[in-house]
Amino acid sequence: MIRDDALTLLHEWTLKDGLRKHAYGVAAAMRAYARRFGEDADIWGVVGLLHDFDYERYPDADNHPFRGAEELRRLGMEETLVRAILAHASYTGVPRDTLVAKALFAVDELVGLITAAALVTPDKKLEAVGVRSVIKKMKDKAFARAVNRDEIRLGAEELGVPLEEHIGVVLAAMQASAAELGL
Repeated sequence: MIRDDALTLLHEWTLKDGLRKHAYGVAAAMRAYARRFGEDADIWGVVGLLHDFDYERYPDADNHPFRGAEELRRLGMEETLVRAILAHASYTGVPRDTLVAKALFAVDELVGLITAAALVTPDKKLEAVGVRSVIKKMKDKAFARAVNRDEIRLGAEELGVPLEEHIGVVLAAMQASAAELGL
């Protein structure tokens, strides 16, 4: 599946701007990690775009990301990539046994935290966010309560990247895509 097809599918299934922008942020982070690890940035970006595409229709753990995985299989997506999407949700029981699966899990929650950090800056811009400010926000349990800090730490650990460096990679990727993210 190419990016244009993934965007079409994302836009068909996801109408909320915030969820679309989350997908764009995860895709940017996935492309950055693909380049870092010598993988195909286009393919990893598609995985990032589609990891939550079914969430708006199926926001419960009984269905998300399972219904999306069914659709992706129907469309012919490679099984390794479908499994990576399934594995980004710990409750699925699908192991994160590939680099793409580990990367997706590692960036998903962090993109949410970085987005929240940008939204509380005076100009609501990613350029005003730094690694240290993200770490500070991560320690503040009252800030962006829905973001799972344990998953951010575990994701960096599973990926084999120190947390501060991991935050830097994801933040830089998001900053490079700030216009698309509206930040």
